[in-house]
Amino acid sequence: MRSVIPDYLAEALGDVASDTSGELAGYIPELAAADPEHLGAAFATVQGEVYGAGDIDTEFTIQSISKPFAYALALSDRGFAPVLASVGVEPSGEAFNQISLEDGTGRPLNPMINAGAITTHALVGPEGLKPAERVERVTDGLSAFAGRRLRADEAVCASEMEHAHRNLAIAHMLRGHDILTEDPRTVVDGYTRQCSVLVTARDLAMMAATLANRGVNPLTGQRVITEPVARQVLSVMFTCGMYDAAGDWATQVGIPAKSGVAGGLIGALPGQIGIATFSPRLDPHGNSVRGVSLFERFSSDMGLHLMGVPAAARAVVRSNHVVGSGRNALRVLQLQGGIGFAGAERIVREAVDSAFQEVGVAVDLTLVYSIDDVARRMVLEVARRLTLDGHEVHLVDPESLLPDPDPGDGGRVTVVETVAQASASVASIRRP
Repeated sequence: MRSVIPDYLAEALGDVASDTSGELAGYIPELAAADPEHLGAAFATVQGEVYGAGDIDTEFTIQSISKPFAYALALSDRGFAPVLASVGVEPSGEAFNQISLEDGTGRPLNPMINAGAITTHALVGPEGLKPAERVERVTDGLSAFAGRRLRADEAVCASEMEHAHRNLAIAHMLRGHDILTEDPRTVVDGYTRQCSVLVTARDLAMMAATLANRGVNPLTGQRVITEPVARQVLSVMFTCGMYDAAGDWATQVGIPAKSGVAGGLIGALPGQIGIATFSPRLDPHGNSVRGVSLFERFSSDMGLHLMGVPAAARAVVRSNHVVGSGRNALRVLQLQGGIGFAGAERIVREAVDSAFQEVGVAVDLTLVYSIDDVARRMVLEVARRLTLDGHEVHLVDPESLLPDPDPGDGGRVTVVETVAQASASVASIRRP
């Protein structure tokens, strides 16, 4: 059986593809030459599964999406107190390139705006690290988040440095307040190289999933940052990651997020999933137009708003076993707990990976106490696809958690109250 999740992503991409509003980042010549029609979306779970549709393997520069990850590296390398002494955590309510400095101290308000990100870059690695070594530390760190070796786009880096007048002005102001203690141009050059690292939507989804997985890369198993650092980064992303649109984002989408002017957008839902989209046209805030629309849909469809997600339960698939034998064998997927998107994805993966040999399959909801709308649809789609693969599907649902289940075109499901009834039903089927 083929997974339902890429099909959902493809449908979502199709629904936003006609939106051609927004503009490319014209102030950077290399980015202004990008293909505006690129469109992709990827999910990465904390178990290491990646699902995608569209242009998820097309490389583009990470830009400001590097900010939370560089912040994580600075916190890891220098500790919380030194970093917080130089960069605050308050939302600025201003555009990403505004000169938002704290009155009196000159400290940038947060690490997601350019002033804070330039400062944060200078704090990566131990004190006294040479600029080239610091860039290497940043690249190594970003690569660890992605789970593969990344590299910079030298053409984009050169193009950005040629037009980095505002960032240079910000850096000189930071040097004037002694927030920066080294040559401003050297720091801006390193920060620009950080933003010029090439990634794909697949990479970004895994990087976001690493934050969601308490700092452990789900693909490699490497602990990239500690749990306290991951929590700090996600908190700042939630309040500051979308610049002067952060309030609207927090209330409407409710996922810690970060955007980049090359068209990337990431979100990390703790304990569940990393999400990435790629579409180069930007709104006036500098955020991907179609990316924002996709995140709004994902949050609504899958109940991903941070303030609405219930506490994580035990593993949703309690057992995957067979009752009976021979032609009367029945495969039973026994589920438990409250099931949302992450739990439903685990059910989908169990069905895909198991390649059931038995004609009869029963999905047992006896120990399930709740199932949200997206999980309901995913379970019924699993039933539909199993039917199309030649299985007789039974839903063991004594509490009617899924009343009047309709698996859709070509699907068929028989509702029973016990596994024994499902087993008897399978045994009664006449076969040639």
